[in-house]
Amino acid sequence: MTLTGIPTRSDDLDVLATALDATIPARTATNLLVATWNLRMFGGLTATWDAGPSDSPKRDLHSLACIASIVRRFDVVAVQEVKRNVTALRQTLQLLGADWAVIASDVTEGDPGNEERLAFLYDTTRVEPSGLVAEIVLPLSTGSVRRQFARTPYAAGFRAGDVEFILVCLHVIWGDRTEQRLAEVRSIAEWMRAWVDRPNDWNANLLVLGDFNLDRIGDPLYEAFLSTGLWPPTELNAVPRTIFDKPTTPHFYDQIAWFSDADGRTLLRSLTYTGRAGTFDFTRCTMTDLSKESLSFKISDHLPLWVEFERGKDADTRRKGRP
Repeated sequence: MTLTGIPTRSDDLDVLATALDATIPARTATNLLVATWNLRMFGGLTATWDAGPSDSPKRDLHSLACIASIVRRFDVVAVQEVKRNVTALRQTLQLLGADWAVIASDVTEGDPGNEERLAFLYDTTRVEPSGLVAEIVLPLSTGSVRRQFARTPYAAGFRAGDVEFILVCLHVIWGDRTEQRLAEVRSIAEWMRAWVDRPNDWNANLLVLGDFNLDRIGDPLYEAFLSTGLWPPTELNAVPRTIFDKPTTPHFYDQIAWFSDADGRTLLRSLTYTGRAGTFDFTRCTMTDLSKESLSFKISDHLPLWVEFERGKDADTRRKGRP
């Protein structure tokens, strides 16, 4: 598939670029921008600029141009809901250009896996793989859950300059009952904590991110998420996660978090959270003539979530109260 004859810029993309400039910090020689994004059913593609009413899927080249415009503002993006069909993923890489690469898991088999894989898109001029990749498999002795994760969490190590970090991406099963999610959330938190505490392991600067399907602050799911010292920055508390969120019905599905000790001291080293984090609401600046339901199939029903770090120095960074 080529882009011959397809416009690479439009008024729509110019408006999007302006909104991104106003929202996402600029990339500098010493910062690191990490994002997570659940891209709804990110699989097939209609290979035209504007998919028509009878076309399926509704995601088209215009949609991918918008997605690529957002992704390239970050150094590495963890992506959930990448399907077995990788047409859209490969075309996004083409739009991003030769400097971008992907690390992806295989599809988790079985109905709960929903033919999904997890992926990391990253700018090779800013970060490079450190050599570590892993699919998280529970030992049979784990007490919190007796089966494996419905969608196997995927980890990849990266290096930015002299600083190594590990991203663990997951998409927690929704399930028919909250209890199903509770077991998975608790198990991943316990497993990650054990990993980060092991001496002489490959575990520096471990970040957990993705779609946790958390409902709200204070409920059992959220408390299980925090129980082992995982800390999502407080700056993310008030931001929407989906394009359907309203101030009266917020969600906390998507998260980016890292570990701290009981006294609140971060376990990150040579990677300092700058206090800047947020989301990006693409609904306000692209395809505004569409309903949100229609836009969710073009781009996504989830918004990208991001955090910024400063590289190369340590700080006594403590949690500012409960998340």
